[in-house]
Amino acid sequence: QVQLVESGGGLVQSGGSLRLSCAASGSIFSISSMSWYQQAPGKQRDLVAQISSVGTTIYADSVKGRFTISRDNAKNTVYLQMNSLKPEDTAVFYCYARIAQQRNGGYSAFWGQGTQVTVAS
Repeated sequence: QVQLVESGGGLVQSGGSLRLSCAASGSIFSISSMSWYQQAPGKQRDLVAQISSVGTTIYADSVKGRFTISRDNAKNTVYLQMNSLKPEDTAVFYCYARIAQQRNGGYSAFWGQGTQVTVAS
């Protein structure tokens, strides 16, 4: 099977920085897009940033200029560098990846377990 394991969350003061990591492991042939989503209490899960297999990126308007997504294809790992954090960034951050487990198989969606990010004012 496939596992996505996130790390790097925690408590930080407003204006501070955190770096999230998400490593994919298991039966993996190929990974297409990798993304980060956030879900605040009582709200839906929203896309924060996405990166394609060739490095094309997309960001939510709320994080443009503050967050940077990157990936290391050799390590099957995606990162989210978060700078100038605000209290409204407080949420559980989830890693998402589309992964093919076989050469001729299609891509399936996989989620990580989530990591809490809390920004204190």
